[in-house]
Amino acid sequence: MDLHVNDSLSIPSAELAWHFTRSSGPGGQHVNTSDSRVELSWSISASRSLSAWQRQRLLDKYAARLVAGSIVVTASDERSQWRNRQIAMEKLGRLVDQGLAADAPQRKATKPTRGSQRRRLNAKSSRSITKQLRRKPGQE
Repeated sequence: MDLHVNDSLSIPSAELAWHFTRSSGPGGQHVNTSDSRVELSWSISASRSLSAWQRQRLLDKYAARLVAGSIVVTASDERSQWRNRQIAMEKLGRLVDQGLAADAPQRKATKPTRGSQRRRLNAKSSRSITKQLRRKPGQE
């Protein structure tokens, strides 16, 4: 089953590598006998479904979490392996979609307005007066 990331990108199932282990999550005694934890890995550097620009963007953005050029996602939330496979595919799809999304525009630094400066200083002076009134008489 191919992973549809967005309208323009779909990852073929042949590029996805699955690994199953025993989960430490819910399931009682069943958890000790079934491999319900899912690890889904996808090699960004070897993928044929990405353009050169997309590949470089993902490699740059997720450089810290890559393992030998592959991105690894785990899921052990549910008791069934089938459901954990779906969750892992959703996680990977979200990660790739977020990685390819355009960056937010840079914030322009602005000066505080005169009104906001005045309000800040008035608040400071009123706090100062409040604290002065809490002092015992004769203390300076």
